[in-house]
Amino acid sequence: MYHNNEPRNGSQAIGTLPDPTEAFKDSVPIYLTQRVNQVPIELDSRTRTIELRNKDVPIPQTDDNLRWCTMYKLDQFVRKHHVIRYEPVIESRSNIPHLRHIILYECQGSTPELEIMSREFGRSCMEAEKELLTCNSIVAAWSRGSEGFTYPLEAGYPLDSYQARFYMMETHYTGFQSNSVDLTPRVDNSGLRLYYTTTLRKHDAGVLSVGMQPNWRHIIPPGQDRVLSEGHCIEECTQRAFPRPGINIFAVMMQTNGMGRQIRFRQVRHREELTPIAHDANVDANYQEYRRLHTPVKALPGDRLIAECTYDSTGRKQIALGGYSSRDETCLVLSLYYPRQKELTSCHSIPSLPTVLRAVGINELAAGTNPIRIASPPEIAGMTLEERLLTYDWRVNFNDFQYVVRKGAFKPLCWSARNTPIPGTDNVDAYAPNLTKIWRPMATCSFNGGGTSAHSGLGGTSGGSYSVNRFVTERDISLDRPLDDADDDRWNVIEGAARSKSIRSSAPSANLASGVTLAVAVSRLVLFVIFLNTVRLL
Repeated sequence: MYHNNEPRNGSQAIGTLPDPTEAFKDSVPIYLTQRVNQVPIELDSRTRTIELRNKDVPIPQTDDNLRWCTMYKLDQFVRKHHVIRYEPVIESRSNIPHLRHIILYECQGSTPELEIMSREFGRSCMEAEKELLTCNSIVAAWSRGSEGFTYPLEAGYPLDSYQARFYMMETHYTGFQSNSVDLTPRVDNSGLRLYYTTTLRKHDAGVLSVGMQPNWRHIIPPGQDRVLSEGHCIEECTQRAFPRPGINIFAVMMQTNGMGRQIRFRQVRHREELTPIAHDANVDANYQEYRRLHTPVKALPGDRLIAECTYDSTGRKQIALGGYSSRDETCLVLSLYYPRQKELTSCHSIPSLPTVLRAVGINELAAGTNPIRIASPPEIAGMTLEERLLTYDWRVNFNDFQYVVRKGAFKPLCWSARNTPIPGTDNVDAYAPNLTKIWRPMATCSFNGGGTSAHSGLGGTSGGSYSVNRFVTERDISLDRPLDDADDDRWNVIEGAARSKSIRSSAPSANLASGVTLAVAVSRLVLFVIFLNTVRLL
């Protein structure tokens, strides 16, 4: 903590130090090249603001998580307006450590359930699952560390009461940690501020979510310095949803939790991999915001989009699972694009159940058992699924596990704004593409300080080792088409076993993480000094 004024007479007695809620100012990471996102908006007769805020939401007193959903009825937009910027409204700095993300969704229709919920102060999202089924279009997304987002001059998000009147805001809170000193009960009234205008931009903007469906089948083994997960938006989904000229992606928000180290947003066209739309080589779970691409990237009908996440699980003793809480992991890319379409709002995938079972050496589960038990192979028959996950030798079997999960069948999950699957995609098995041309960065002598790279106007990427990009034509042997296998959703009851308390309680080592972070920070500082000296010599 620090303060502008020194303690009185150098004293450090009780009552002489500043209020921690006022003086505590932790370090703030920023993207130095992304300040365009924070261009201030000048209010005029055509530009106004609206605040959507929570009402006295109790922050969990334990280390549990809370997803709080508040419904708003916005029927004042009798003609179309465009949202041109949004930003967080944080009630108190002391609440920031408990705010993980805020997402505003557009809801389709005007059901009685939505009307009733809009008259309440909000409720736990777990108690509003039925009402939220029609709320599947993301309007705005804020994560811890972000200051908001300003749209480019050519696009804005449409607000039109004749198209949508109900909007749901989901706020993800994390509770007090076990080592917290101040356990004073708190409530939160944070939310979002939207800037909107009657001066319409050229394009309506939309948000497309690509990645792994938050689900227990997304397994990250422990003790590994590099675990790859891939969430696919398959060709059949973009073919049916995207307009013929394609969509133009102009910003991305890439999300993982604590173990995430890198994220690549890949694009495949006709079995040829194009330059990644974006690549973050220095993921920070506490700083995830939209980043503008230097020039919009065209995605055509029939393209495949892939969110590829790299994790470091060396600090864990047990597996991590995909899910919505801060203890779980995620792999998502939220992409802002224009022109907006409503056929496809979330395009995720998840490994099929047979793929997951095969990856941990299970051939068959016993039917009708509780807890779920293994039927074959004989050497592990009778063992529960939980026991298998807890005792599996990940050190020996990790490579086989990674091979099967990346090559095995997965379920595409292509959902529309009405939260319904795109016809023809809900009962198919899909596979990683058999590429004939893969993208690799050309080695350069450029300064590489990590961070985010994206398409440049010349088809390359900006900064770091990706300043010059070329294709390397070769067969991607690691992604040959795997054996087929069917899924069986009746086995979803095993999620309870997979999410056992003993598995989820495993946490990374704080000392190890802090040591690695310090070493990386020192290395980057040295490289940065070298870079500055090099620039001075030019």
